[in-house]
Amino acid sequence: MKIKQIELIEIKMPLVHFFETSFGRTYERRIILARVETADGAEGWGECTAGETPSYCEEWTESCWTVLTEILSPMLVHREFESAAHVWDLMKKIRGNRMAKATLETAVWDLEAKQLNVPLWKHLGGVNAEIDCGVSIGIQDSVEQLFEKIQTELDAGYKRIKIKIAPHWDYEVIEKVRKRFGDIPLMGDANSAYSLADVDLFKRMDEFNLMMFEQPLAHDDVFDHAKLQREIKTPVCLDESIHSAEDARKAIELGACKIINVKLGRVGGHSEAKRVEQTARENSIPVWCGGMLESGIGRAHNIAMSTLQGFTLPGDVSASKRYWAEDIIEPSVEITANGTIIAPKKAGIGFDVKRDRIDRLAVRREEIKN
Repeated sequence: MKIKQIELIEIKMPLVHFFETSFGRTYERRIILARVETADGAEGWGECTAGETPSYCEEWTESCWTVLTEILSPMLVHREFESAAHVWDLMKKIRGNRMAKATLETAVWDLEAKQLNVPLWKHLGGVNAEIDCGVSIGIQDSVEQLFEKIQTELDAGYKRIKIKIAPHWDYEVIEKVRKRFGDIPLMGDANSAYSLADVDLFKRMDEFNLMMFEQPLAHDDVFDHAKLQREIKTPVCLDESIHSAEDARKAIELGACKIINVKLGRVGGHSEAKRVEQTARENSIPVWCGGMLESGIGRAHNIAMSTLQGFTLPGDVSASKRYWAEDIIEPSVEITANGTIIAPKKAGIGFDVKRDRIDRLAVRREEIKN
């Protein structure tokens, strides 16, 4: 396979409702899209999931744009490589920058699946033609507003509710949610907002029978998470700490988690996501797909990844309308009345990219041809 050119496009998309975590509020997403093209005109699309600021991790929109335009894209254009599975190796000499790498790597996987005329999820080795879906609900202005959002998502059929938690929004909020909604599948995502000094708080929250606490401690830690897991009954789920299959192996051996969240951008694309899934599955650790406020292109890649065998818990792959008044793919991602998404039958990511919509949203673009 040889890539003739790579087109990078940054778009701005306003969210239908702000999304707040312990990092702050997001009202609008700056998203970098990558379109890779071969000499015969075949194309594949990928999406950069980095945030607008280096808060979730050290990568952010501006850093990814520079790395993609000046370093990574020139490394791939006109290079011969055997398959999409080898793209990661071509970029290996560049350290870190996994979200930037995933932007291109996932686009090549889409391209290759289209060339083979198979759905991407089958090309990746997926086995589940229908995936269970959950939702992630950010910190709200009031508990009553949180109740309204939870009820809306339960009415829509979602199988799991994730609420963001932070030191000002944790025990009492969860307690009220449990009293209002009973024993619904519920989890708390802390985005690294706590420390081991909060062990007693987490012990108290064991009473709520949550599915998991996601990344309660430092973003780069596994050692303290192992200490916390030994002290509490609720499963610890690692997110920001896991960048590779090696990270997953070490965390599992330390007893730092009982569940792993897999995000394509965080691990660097489909090839490494498959390795993380395999490592977890072979150690009886369930995984699920985390979300990064993706547009339809990133969401389609998440659907494909979520069909792999080890993804046994509902992920953050939800309907387009939860985030966007109009998505950049058609049809938009929708869930069934049973809270599932059916994997598409079309080749590649399985959705048509709305190029006219992307062009209207574009704020900058660059083509790399040599």
